[in-house]
Amino acid sequence: MQALLSFEQAPPIAAPFRFFLTAPLFSALAGVLLLTNGADIFSSRWSSAALAATHLITVGFMLQVMIGAMVQILPVVAGANLARPLLVASVVHGLMVAGTLALAAGFLGISALAFPVAMVLLVAGIGLFVLMAALSLCGVPSTSATIAGFKRALLGLLVVGAIGVALVGGLEGHWSLAMMAVTRMHVAWGLGAWGLGLLSAVAYVVVPMFQITPQYPVWFSRYFGSVLLASVTMASLASLTAMEWLLSLLEATTVWLSAGFCAMTLWLQARSKRARPHLTQRFWRIGLSCGLAACLLWGIVRVIPVFEPQADWPLIFGALVLVGGFVSVISGMLYKIVPFLVWLHLQNRGKGKVMAPNMKMVLAESRMARHFYTHLASCGLLVAAPLWPAVVARLAGLTMIAASALLAANLLSAVAVYRRHAALIDERLASTLAGAGA
Repeated sequence: MQALLSFEQAPPIAAPFRFFLTAPLFSALAGVLLLTNGADIFSSRWSSAALAATHLITVGFMLQVMIGAMVQILPVVAGANLARPLLVASVVHGLMVAGTLALAAGFLGISALAFPVAMVLLVAGIGLFVLMAALSLCGVPSTSATIAGFKRALLGLLVVGAIGVALVGGLEGHWSLAMMAVTRMHVAWGLGAWGLGLLSAVAYVVVPMFQITPQYPVWFSRYFGSVLLASVTMASLASLTAMEWLLSLLEATTVWLSAGFCAMTLWLQARSKRARPHLTQRFWRIGLSCGLAACLLWGIVRVIPVFEPQADWPLIFGALVLVGGFVSVISGMLYKIVPFLVWLHLQNRGKGKVMAPNMKMVLAESRMARHFYTHLASCGLLVAAPLWPAVVARLAGLTMIAASALLAANLLSAVAVYRRHAALIDERLASTLAGAGA
């Protein structure tokens, strides 16, 4: 059963937009690190610059957009109204922005206080959001795969945050940890239970709605999220034991579940009723294809052990998953969600007396196309950079900065359309009321 949409319950447009508008700043900062560090950033996935760039993308870009999307989607899809959504969004957003910058500064060794400050800010921001979202979902029955997926994703976010705090404490020497095992848990919960868990929950609604595809099969949407969460949970428990064979089996299960989601969504998109794929759908296809490529790479490394010690493959895997996969799909979602929200809020503002502009007028396809091709080049260069870092690394950084700037410019242009038409609507409504009074 699919969730019923209640657009009249949408929060103020400023609540999700503040997250959307600042997210490209962090992917641009990751590009700056690539540009300034060059080949050194690909010397190891554990280098300070690599860790800072990774978290600028995962916490600064991905997490910001995902929280913003949930602020919007929870009341509309789940009927879960956040209490005082604008205030909650403002506080959470401020904490997340400052906390992410402090976290990157900590990895780069800029200040001894950076990590403690980052932990306080991020724990407060994530904790407040999870608390308010959980309270809004209390009493909301899991009548659809999307609502159930939201609940599992929030659990995933809570756990990945807790593991992150544990890892920082270990890095700072506050306690002793099996760092590699806990890092594997952190990645599994962050990319699996939280990232893919939320993406799949949202996809059950937005893929059929915006891309005009058939619905996900009931068996898939009903069981995928639960099996994914169970797999990640059991893999985490296995990582704390000496049962390496069990951990490998469970990690393989998580990877192939991820491949299954990518393949299923691509199959549905191939059956879309659209005459030609919209650019947003092309972003999705690039992201899902990169996800499949990452799963295939993981499988090859596991089947052919000679590749396991190589330092290159984890960096290629990370580029495929983070930038090729999640950033691509999130960009595609933004290019549907943002114009739709602008249209929806202007339509509500017009009160049926003044019509909102068509969604195609909010964000021109030519603007999105420039970002699409720049982002595509960025993905290709990032995948190639670990193999030829001296030649490609700085060029990958430049294209990532350019892609981030184009995304930011496009989102700001949509905001400008909203403000311009909101003022026009207010003016026309005032004229109508004045004429009626006369």
